[in-house]
Amino acid sequence: MDEILLRLEDVEICRDENVILQNASLTLHNGEFVYVIGKVGSGKSSLLKSLYCEIPIKQGEAWLMEYNLLKIKRKEIPYLRRKVGIVFQDFQLLTDRTIIKNLEFVLKATGWKKKSDINDRIENVLCQVGMQNKGYKMPHELSGGEQQRIVIARALLNEPKLILADEPTGNLDPETSSQIVQLLHDICQNGTAVIMTTHNYTIVHNYPARIVKCENAHLSDIKE
Repeated sequence: MDEILLRLEDVEICRDENVILQNASLTLHNGEFVYVIGKVGSGKSSLLKSLYCEIPIKQGEAWLMEYNLLKIKRKEIPYLRRKVGIVFQDFQLLTDRTIIKNLEFVLKATGWKKKSDINDRIENVLCQVGMQNKGYKMPHELSGGEQQRIVIARALLNEPKLILADEPTGNLDPETSSQIVQLLHDICQNGTAVIMTTHNYTIVHNYPARIVKCENAHLSDIKE
C-alpha cells in the first residue's frame, strides 16, 4: 500500500488556452480508491485524460508509475496505457463484433499472440465482472449495466495497476450504478488502484473512499 503510484505536484492542465487545473497536487498509493468529485466542467475528465496522455500537462511534476508525464515520448505512451485500464461513461465498445471479439481485439492490439492465452484471459476477466455467459453476445444485446461490466472487463485485460473510471455510472440507473461501483471497489480490494470521477454524491456516501474535489481549477482532499 505504501508504494506511490501517482504523484502530481503543482501541475497545470490546459485545453485550447483555457486553464483547466492549476497548482494541482495529488498523490495516489498502490491499491487506493479515490473519488474525484466536482461540477460538470470542473476538470475531472481532463485530469483523467492527462493521466493517459490525451491532454498534455503543461508544468509542474507528474509521475505515473515510472513515467514522467511531462517528458514522456510518444512511443512510450502505448506502454503506459497498457498499465492503465480506462472505463468510459459511453462504453466505446465496437458495435460490429461480439463481446469476446471486442476483448480479443484489445489483447491482440497490445501484443498478445497465443490463442490459448487470449482465450484464458478473456474468460478470466469476464468471470471477474460476472459476465462469463455473455461473451457470444453483441453489445446492443446487452443492457447498459452489462455493457459497463464488459468495459470494466476490457480495462482489466492487461492487469493494470490503475483503473481510471470517468463517470462510469453516468448513463445507468441507481441500482445498476451501485452494482458497478461495488464491482470497482471489489477490484480495488484485489490490489488495483481506482480513480473514479463522479458527481453522484449518493454513491460516494454509500461506498465510502477517499474524496478529492475538483473546484476552481484546484484539487483538494475533503473529509466526509
